[in-house]
Amino acid sequence: MTIEYEIEPIPGLPGNLPAGETIVWQGSPDWQTLARAVFHTRLVAVWFVFVASLAFVAGGTGLKGALVTLLAAGLGLGVLYFLARASSRSTIYTLTSRRVVMRFGVALPKCINLPLKAIGAADVRNLGNGRVDIVLRPTDRFPLGWLQMWPHVQPWKVASPQPMLRAVPESFVPILAEALRGADPVQTSTVELAPQAAGSHVELSSPAIGVAA
Repeated sequence: MTIEYEIEPIPGLPGNLPAGETIVWQGSPDWQTLARAVFHTRLVAVWFVFVASLAFVAGGTGLKGALVTLLAAGLGLGVLYFLARASSRSTIYTLTSRRVVMRFGVALPKCINLPLKAIGAADVRNLGNGRVDIVLRPTDRFPLGWLQMWPHVQPWKVASPQPMLRAVPESFVPILAEALRGADPVQTSTVELAPQAAGSHVELSSPAIGVAA
């Protein structure tokens, strides 16, 4: 299921597709959404502003201390934005007629192959700005560890890692649902992404897909 490689005959794929298998969709995480949702740049910025404001409290270091704190904030946020952009540029998600392929890794690329028939559920989390996170829930225990998959894994599920497509377009949800139905023709119900506020979870209506946790 996991491959480390250097040469891609097709971007995002470690090899040519077998006869009869076609690419349905390819995309990468939106780096700005990734910075906000994974690297928590907004929360970090608010924390630094709060710390800078303490410089003006009695006994604080005043304007000089606030400026030093804000400079540190700029450097720290710059690093986080760089990591988000590098992570986005090194990641390609591919949906084929038979599987989901996740290629990621800045220093050491990895490739994860997950057959569509092995996906028992897919949970969608709306991030706003037309972007969503999609948790893929395999029917069998996923063989890779949480740290090996980060950040393309559901947060806090360290004991039972669940692969995750990060900051993908909302329009990809019905495409994935249709592909999963095609892998399991018994399921014919409609799957749609209901409008939700940012940060909320979306329930997918097809039993083949599952429901949001």
